[in-house]
Amino acid sequence: MAGHSKWANIQHRKGKQDAKRGKIFTRLIKEITVAARMGGGDPTGNPRLRLAMDKAYDNNMPKDNVERAVKRGSGELEGVVYLELRYEGYGINGAAVMVDCMTDNKTRTVADVRHAFSKYGGNLGTDGSVAFMFNHCGQMLFAPGTDEDALMEAALDAGAEDIINHDDGSIEVITPAHDFVKIKQALEAAGYKAAFAEVIMKPESEVVFTGDDAVKMQKLLDALEDLDDVQEVYTTAVIEE
Repeated sequence: MAGHSKWANIQHRKGKQDAKRGKIFTRLIKEITVAARMGGGDPTGNPRLRLAMDKAYDNNMPKDNVERAVKRGSGELEGVVYLELRYEGYGINGAAVMVDCMTDNKTRTVADVRHAFSKYGGNLGTDGSVAFMFNHCGQMLFAPGTDEDALMEAALDAGAEDIINHDDGSIEVITPAHDFVKIKQALEAAGYKAAFAEVIMKPESEVVFTGDDAVKMQKLLDALEDLDDVQEVYTTAVIEE
């Protein structure tokens, strides 16, 4: 995409997350708790839990916090039971937006999400209204300067679906969602640690926003991401800095 830097965009997002460290901890604790409840408290047999714990440690969460969240999820400790919810909608100029939430109060959450969409120029859609525009997959982004040929060989050997070379020199590796943890571990064992590694809803196509539209779209995304019950926000919009 001409003029668009995947590397700069990801780094900007990570910088914003770092500025909200307390909120990141809360979201990770929710994810660990739900992952342990759904698949058990042993990360070796629960890839979702393994990924959530890795993210927690990458964000310098204390080990005691991680272990308590696992125990709450697996039933060893009492705790709040969170529901997983997904909302779909439209932003500025019809850009698709998906909002993943974990909540103990569905009524509060849908009201908050609907209010954010309405206040900042978007609108909440129905289930399935934009989901077809996204692909559930693993995404790893490697810094410019990474040995392209060697990484590509290691990634394909590990089972990656696609390797994308960006104009800014960064390399993106796409994996099946269910094999993400296995492929991530294989690449790390080969000496390749991604700067960004997540299971995401990747847009099938993206639209670059600039000027006033970019400002408006960013306000909507920020409002959604700032909601306590929101875990992740995905969009087809790319905000040019």
